[in-house]
Amino acid sequence: MRDRLFSMVVVSGFSRTAVLILISICSVSAQQTRSSGSASPVPPGAPAPSAADTATIAELIAFEKAMEAAVVRGDVAFLDWALSSDFLFTHGDGWTTGDAPLKVDTKKTWLEWVQRQPPPYVYRELDRVQVELHGDIALTVGRYRYLPRTSPPSPEGVRSYVWFERVYVKRNGQWQHLSHRTVHGPVREDVSTSARAQ
Repeated sequence: MRDRLFSMVVVSGFSRTAVLILISICSVSAQQTRSSGSASPVPPGAPAPSAADTATIAELIAFEKAMEAAVVRGDVAFLDWALSSDFLFTHGDGWTTGDAPLKVDTKKTWLEWVQRQPPPYVYRELDRVQVELHGDIALTVGRYRYLPRTSPPSPEGVRSYVWFERVYVKRNGQWQHLSHRTVHGPVREDVSTSARAQ
């Protein structure tokens, strides 16, 4: 599949970057199917996506994964481009019961956190993501698992996860991340029990 796609794109004169993005979208779509088993990429009750919507969903999930990878490697330039100027990141689910969230980051404060050295995360991996499309607006719901970087480094670490809802908008043909809200978590899980939690 990748070789055929690469040949088609090269013949069409696309750049290497375009090839990598298309391959990433195909890989994400395949990974989503493998990782979520029979889970649908759309929330329960939503109509089955059309072929065009399926492509848009794969594109958005690839974008979301690229953002998580950028956070892990401390790629502030990518995130500056990917986040809207009014981006908000609400940490912790305290707000769901009328309490205060753990913290709310603006674009500025989130980028400051991400650019710390060493980077604050060993990994951040998306899981069970579903996409709700509304034209140029999209919501994603799902979970990400993460391992904070500790000092001194600890191979065991205590990994955690959060369930989230995110809002995106497509502007000038490009998705931008508007908002992240943690709806459950953070929840700590030790490595010995995390496999059962999947």
